[in-house]
Order: sequence, then structure tokens, then C-alpha cells
Amino acid sequence: MSSTVTPPPQPPRAIATPCVKVCIVDGPTGLCLGCYRSLQEIGGWSGLSDDQRAAIMAELPSRRSRIDPAKLGPV
Repeated sequence: MSSTVTPPPQPPRAIATPCVKVCIVDGPTGLCLGCYRSLQEIGGWSGLSDDQRAAIMAELPSRRSRIDPAKLGPV
């Protein structure tokens, strides 16, 4: 009789995220004032591949200019 030992479950792998816990959506642009993602991107973030998340994260800094500077803090 052979016994198979099942290894303990591994904790889930951390997912890279640009979230800074400032979750306010700018009406005119539809972008979060904290991370510059759209609601669709935020909602589907965990379902994206690492490459898809990396591509969005690379684009985020350029999105800041789409938001009225009066709504943002200093750079």
C-alpha cells in the first residue's frame, strides 16, 4: 500500500497593481484619480494576464494629463 502525501496549498500569487487606495473616478475622463485606470480595467484587473496588466501600467503615467490638474494634488 502506497501513501501519497499532498503538499499544503500555496498562497495565491500577488498580482501587481497600481492601486494607491484613492478610489475616486473623474466624471469627464472616467479614470480613477488615484491610479488612472478606468472602471472596466479596475473591475477586470485580476482576470488580466501579467502582460496585459504590464501594458496598462506602462500607459498610466501618460493618462494623468487627461485629468483637470485642479482635481489632482502636486506631482
